[in-house]
Amino acid sequence: MAGGYIAQGSGKEYPGKFTIRVFIICMTAACGGLIFGYDLGISGGVTAMDPFLMKFFPDVYAKQLNIKPADNQYCKFDSQTLTLFTSSLYLAALVASLGASTVTRIFGRRLTMLSGGVLFLAGAAMNGFAEKVWMLYVGRMLLGFGIGCANQSVPIYMSEVAPYKYRGALNMMFQLAITIGIFVANILNYFFAKMKNGEGWRYSLGCAGVPAIMIIIGAIFLPDSPSSLIERGLDDKAKKELIKIRGTSDVDDEFNDLLAASQASKAIKHPWSILLTRQYRPQLTMATAIPFFQQLTGMNVITFYAPVLFKTIGFGANASLMSAMITGGCNALATFASIATVDKFGRRTLFLEGGAQMFICQIIVAVAIASKFGVDGNPGELPKWYALLVVIGICVYVMGFAWSWGPLGWLVPSEIFPLEVRSAAQSVNVSVNMIFTFAIAQVFTAMLCHMKFGLFIFFAFFVVVMSLFIYKFLPETKGVPIEEMSKVWQNHSYWKKFVKPTDDHNSGGGQA
Repeated sequence: MAGGYIAQGSGKEYPGKFTIRVFIICMTAACGGLIFGYDLGISGGVTAMDPFLMKFFPDVYAKQLNIKPADNQYCKFDSQTLTLFTSSLYLAALVASLGASTVTRIFGRRLTMLSGGVLFLAGAAMNGFAEKVWMLYVGRMLLGFGIGCANQSVPIYMSEVAPYKYRGALNMMFQLAITIGIFVANILNYFFAKMKNGEGWRYSLGCAGVPAIMIIIGAIFLPDSPSSLIERGLDDKAKKELIKIRGTSDVDDEFNDLLAASQASKAIKHPWSILLTRQYRPQLTMATAIPFFQQLTGMNVITFYAPVLFKTIGFGANASLMSAMITGGCNALATFASIATVDKFGRRTLFLEGGAQMFICQIIVAVAIASKFGVDGNPGELPKWYALLVVIGICVYVMGFAWSWGPLGWLVPSEIFPLEVRSAAQSVNVSVNMIFTFAIAQVFTAMLCHMKFGLFIFFAFFVVVMSLFIYKFLPETKGVPIEEMSKVWQNHSYWKKFVKPTDDHNSGGGQA
């Protein structure tokens, strides 16, 4: 896979190879996604375990136990204290991501990853040994701090290390790790729920320490990215590392562009304020809108609450965990398709195809649930064909997300920003993601109770809106070097009026 590649609209060609070193580096860094994915997958399964509910949320357990067949099944898990267990983590991640911006910029990406792993490990230990509800919440907050640090630093690091021809595929290893974490969590929930002593939830929560240890060890041995080294004045070390990860000594053009970007970066003392200027309007819009829309696909509802959702629509406890495990497997497998196609077909194509697929599946699932439950939530006896239809519909929907909005929601914002505001901008991306992840997690059971099957129509509407947004406003970034990304905005019919033209030599001057 050696050889240069002319980026679309950039005119630049950097020599280099797809090296084993860069693959191992990106694969190791991607372990940061495991901690996020594991938590996404584990919380819904744990909140569907009866022993966990009996110990910490007895009112929810009693409500579920005493519900009559004629009662509204949509409302059986409607509890704000229970959803706060899931959603509190994302408020902590929001706070951590803002602080991690400064650490990432001054001390490098590795230290932020390492900090995330340590905090996540502490949270896993607190939750695994919890005896009181407050211990659960403290543990969730520590987990959130860890996720905020990892999600802020890992996508930036991978975009900076990867050769631009393969940046999409390599960066998507982060999303792949998230989906693997979700899938593993679903498997563990299924088996731990069968433990006779009723302590399976402890093992589910405590095993979060495993991916935490993986990212801690990985961060210790990872090299810093050349961009980060240059940003901290370590130019010689940066060039040596660039030669290693590109597999060639002919790196002068790329290295000089990185130096130019760094010089522009050092001239900006307050990246947060400059980020709000007109020049960065296109990128800031994408870093805000993409994670906002990503949460309104409804995917996190499936991820958080798949067992609860399946249990609500009539599946037994074990059947609901099994169904969640199946959807988690589809999520992981579909991400491989995204990795294989993102640098061939481009970001826009995957965004739009995934949006159409998700919309169709959400309408099918809404109709299936509406026809069986109506508005009173009384399904009677559920035939197997119905259960199979719902699971298949949700699986196809999950696959549509997994090769489009899932990985691209992290890839695109991490690759479009110039160096001088990259850390601050990624914090904006993570913060918006966490704000709406928290909001959706916190209100989902209430929305399900009051909107019923209309919840799926609600998300389907936003899928249409966000697909139109991508069609109109997102330029294609496939094959564009990260130091040359300004050209895609200058050539866009709408955004060109915001972005000042720059010469090729100083493409980093606000345009890295």
